[in-house]
Amino acid sequence: MSQARPDTRSAFLAACAEAIGAQHVLTDAHDTAPYVADWRKRYQGAACAVLCPADTAGVAAVVKLAHAHRVALVPQGGNTGLAGGATPDASGEQAVLSLRRLNRVREIDAHNNTITAEAGVILAEVQARAADAGRLFPLSLAAEGSCTLGGNLSTNAGGTAVLRYGNTRELCLGLEVVTPQGEVWDGLRGLRKDNTGYDLRDLFIGAEGTLGVITAAVMKLHPQPAARVTALAALGSAHAALDFLALAQRYAGPLLTGFELMSDFCMQLVGRHFPQLRYPFQTRHAQVVLLELSDNESEEHARALFERLMEAALDEGLVEDAVVAESLAQSQAFWHIREHIPLAQAQEGLNVKHDIGVPISRIGHFIEETDAGIARAVPGARMVTFGHLGDGNLHYNVQAPEGGDPKRFLAENEKTLNRIVYDSVHRHRGTISAEHGLGQLKVEEAAHYKSAVELKLMHAIKAALDPLNLMNPGKVLR
Repeated sequence: MSQARPDTRSAFLAACAEAIGAQHVLTDAHDTAPYVADWRKRYQGAACAVLCPADTAGVAAVVKLAHAHRVALVPQGGNTGLAGGATPDASGEQAVLSLRRLNRVREIDAHNNTITAEAGVILAEVQARAADAGRLFPLSLAAEGSCTLGGNLSTNAGGTAVLRYGNTRELCLGLEVVTPQGEVWDGLRGLRKDNTGYDLRDLFIGAEGTLGVITAAVMKLHPQPAARVTALAALGSAHAALDFLALAQRYAGPLLTGFELMSDFCMQLVGRHFPQLRYPFQTRHAQVVLLELSDNESEEHARALFERLMEAALDEGLVEDAVVAESLAQSQAFWHIREHIPLAQAQEGLNVKHDIGVPISRIGHFIEETDAGIARAVPGARMVTFGHLGDGNLHYNVQAPEGGDPKRFLAENEKTLNRIVYDSVHRHRGTISAEHGLGQLKVEEAAHYKSAVELKLMHAIKAALDPLNLMNPGKVLR
């Protein structure tokens, strides 16, 4: 991709100011600062401008101008990503295309169980608007108060309810997309069945803005459950957790909406840094599972089913102890333990993070083998293992040894630890990124582990849709 000359860039910015209003073309360093660093402060970029159109027509106008002037665009939503996918490079040549002003819910169709919303709508707002209509939008994750629907779609976000409802791709029926040439594809069809050719929708979901800009989407809604039952169960190993998952699925079927695994060290870490979130058991256990049932009948029905499940789990020796939430406040407290693990880890110091996925049946073996490999390479390293056991996604993070220098630990061991983890993931036929995307963080790693055929196909799609490589260059593909 050839970079725009300074005079061309000035002409581009002037044209953008005319198209979307000068006040929405940010060039002052103070104004652009929040947009050019990622949420984890791992990547610090620069931008010739931050462009903030208010609607799809404005996005199309900006993209068409970028195409004409050969200016690369970095689409950005809430800027909560963990892989640097929405951060510009350090050249100052790229422009950030902020979708935050595209923040309207266009329609709720209660009979079709769909909501049509723009890319800049905050996830929590989508949830709230669905609830107002007596429906459930089940996508839920820690950043839901600031992440946007467009970002969720661009990274195919997962969250805590994938086991029952699927990830963002499964929740999406149709898209509106601005192509790299500035044309608008109106695919906002709320259809469950549409067998009329290539599935263009799925090309753009998970593409991290490298193939076009998602500006709106039709998303599935579900009935609001009549009751939720939340519990914490203590187990002796990840293998026991897998057997418990199978038992829970047999007893509860689709009522099982959450099944989160948390290692003992995760629980201790939360208690150390957030003492108000106290450890719920009298003795320590190797693993704790947070599970939730959502019932459309009644709370009595849900609790009776849960009691039968726990009785069977105790009889089979799978569960060592359990506590059931007796109120909404206690249920929220259980979820707060799970949600505070990343915060507690940050308080503890720098660490090496991994968002990996393996077949559910391999999780126990993966943890055992990989833990052993890390212990050999870095004696004393502490494993912060937690995640969505029900869909095979683990946040498999490595904390520095107790009392060690976290910065030195990171500098000396990150590459080695990544290779140990990713090689193990590859052996178990898993993925190095389950829900956070590749961004710029894992571009090289993806190229290392994907086959030549797969990379060739991906490059062919990129070249066909974005031959000038102006859409989020340097992300997903190198």
